[in-house]
Amino acid sequence: QVQLVESGGGLVQPGGSLTLSCRASGSIFSRNVMGWYRQAPGKQREWVAVVARGGFTNYADSVKGRFTISRDNAKNMVYLQMNTLKPEDTAVYYCNFHPPSRPYWGQGTQVTVSS
Repeated sequence: QVQLVESGGGLVQPGGSLTLSCRASGSIFSRNVMGWYRQAPGKQREWVAVVARGGFTNYADSVKGRFTISRDNAKNMVYLQMNTLKPEDTAVYYCNFHPPSRPYWGQGTQVTVSS
């Protein structure tokens, strides 16, 4: 069974950048769509971005133009490049398949945007 482990979070000032990584313990090649999700304190988890096996991407309106999702099937990795970060981007970020599957939620990685 595939396990997904997120990393790369941290504390960053508004306007800064971070790159998140998601490492899959098994092959994600056969999984058509991978996604990043986030959950802010007191809010429900929300979808952020998705990437299909062939490279098609889609983004939530709140991050469009600032975030870039990508995947490397050979390395079983999914990435989220986040630029021009805002305080409202503060959340725990998770990767999962899309649509998400409960058994694959990991610990996530905390992103805090604050001056």
